[in-house]
Amino acid sequence: MYENNSVTFKGNRDGLSIYLNKNLDFDNLKEALIKKLESAKLFFKGAKVIGIQGKKLTEEQIIEIKEIIQSKYGIKIIEKVNERIEKSNTEKKFEGINEGNTKFIRSTIRSGQKICFSGNIVVIGDVNPGAEVIAEGNILVMGILRGLAHAGISGNTKAFVAAFSLQATQLRIANIIGRSPDCDLIKPISPEIATVKNGILVIEPYLPKK
Repeated sequence: MYENNSVTFKGNRDGLSIYLNKNLDFDNLKEALIKKLESAKLFFKGAKVIGIQGKKLTEEQIIEIKEIIQSKYGIKIIEKVNERIEKSNTEKKFEGINEGNTKFIRSTIRSGQKICFSGNIVVIGDVNPGAEVIAEGNILVMGILRGLAHAGISGNTKAFVAAFSLQATQLRIANIIGRSPDCDLIKPISPEIATVKNGILVIEPYLPKK
């Protein structure tokens, strides 16, 4: 067992369980989790998380924890991150990329803002540099996408990211990462879509099927 007063890790043959101190606020717990993972990267390399217990988390907080554990440290999550989530029927992996839960945002996402949702996200506006949009399903931006977009965060490689103008500083689908070219001289002049093909993140013009 590897622990401190805020975050405790307990392991068995199936994987790791993370226990969060119920008496601390989410920001302090998140900071403690990052500090612990940073201090023992080799210990946690290749590990599997089978559950998170203790502190009751909201849906958006669950997505943030997934982002930290999976994307930044490469730790696999093989169960729901928090069984006490305020949504009783949350799945291990969001499969409704062709329909299902969708969050509509009718405004521009500004620098420093982070939008997280356990479904699809549609932004009717722009996503500015320094902003983040994170979804378990697809991400569609009906404007210019200049920030970070991470679709299929729970591991769904069938998810996509699309925008009227796709200029993201970083794109992720599941655990696959792509970055925009260093040269900003050429801007997309038509809608584009990012998908995973043969394990590689590919950006193509969006051509509706006729």
